[in-house]
Amino acid sequence: MCSSHPAVPRSRLNLEEFLPYRLSLASNVVSQVIAQSYEKLFALKMPEWRVITVLAERKELTQQEIVGLTQMDKVTVSRAAQVLERRELLRRVPNVEDARSLRLSLTPTGRDLYRRVVPAALALEAEVLEGLGPREVRTLNGLLRRLEASATRILSRG
Repeated sequence: MCSSHPAVPRSRLNLEEFLPYRLSLASNVVSQVIAQSYEKLFALKMPEWRVITVLAERKELTQQEIVGLTQMDKVTVSRAAQVLERRELLRRVPNVEDARSLRLSLTPTGRDLYRRVVPAALALEAEVLEGLGPREVRTLNGLLRRLEASATRILSRG
């Protein structure tokens, strides 16, 4: 922790109050709720849903661009793309700008699946956020973005 940080300095680690631990637990349990729902309702694993979502929002991307946008590793993105291609939800075509890579996009079937999943995703989000007011949700989103930016700065220092 940076000495200029306004939080009260601590000399002892209490795991239950350790922010990285709390974030990890919250992220894991929320991801499990969503993953179970997507698997049950749409036979999609979380990485597959993330690939579908980012392609629905951006239209066409390389696997490397998806890696950057989703923070998933190359192997996970590649496996998800292969599964989605087999299910005819995604197409992979050679990248005319770089012969070593492929450009990925959703098929009409993939776009249709995305449109069907969105209401379920939004309903799950609302259920997870139940008990928080709109202002608290905005504050939480802002805080999470700031934490992500701070962690990204630390990672970029190498």
